[in-house]
Amino acid sequence: MPRLVEEALARAVQLPSSAVHAHVEKVRRRNPDASPEQLVRLLEKEYLLVVASTGGAVGAAAAAPAVGTGVALVLTASDVATFFSASAAYVLAVASVHGIEVEDSERRRALLLTALLGDSGTKALEDLTGVGGARMARLLMTRLPMATVKKVNSTLTRRMVRAQLAKQTGLFFGRLLPYGVGVVVGAAGGRALGRQVITGARKAFGPAPLAFRDPLELAPSDPRVIEPSPDA
Repeated sequence: MPRLVEEALARAVQLPSSAVHAHVEKVRRRNPDASPEQLVRLLEKEYLLVVASTGGAVGAAAAAPAVGTGVALVLTASDVATFFSASAAYVLAVASVHGIEVEDSERRRALLLTALLGDSGTKALEDLTGVGGARMARLLMTRLPMATVKKVNSTLTRRMVRAQLAKQTGLFFGRLLPYGVGVVVGAAGGRALGRQVITGARKAFGPAPLAFRDPLELAPSDPRVIEPSPDA
């Protein structure tokens, strides 16, 4: 399971930026009068629907009478991969609304890990870097030097693997319960994990901007990538 989680995380952060921006624009076209804050709430609802419905579907399949433990494990692995992909798409979409875009996979990984861990992720990031508050995501994605980002990733990955191992193990056995119960456990478990990610993203990004911004894209070598000041 630890290797499964790490592989799913590695694949999730490779999501093309073009796909993220296209999706955000699609949601904006469907809701032309939505403010940035309203757009973020729409992205949250969409994300919760995906992870809850996927969890419920896996719970239904895993609890079917003809399905054995081995097949249920394969289904759980698929659910983990889908959860990480959906989480990455959601977090990067929120970053786009905030006008933040970084192609580097290490910075994406740090941002996704922070969101996946919820409250503990934002607290751990603050302990590691001294960076906290509503601008945490912007500082993480645009100012912290790569050596610091990699240190953050190393620590948060270990925490995330332990947390996901405990949660996914519980969900795995819950999905094996009789058909109707497995569906409920899968859907509720997916929604609970999704709400944790939303909490982490809200704390990392802070309030949505008042107006839509053009993406701020910085390469790791950009001279503006500097150590945060003590009061950042």
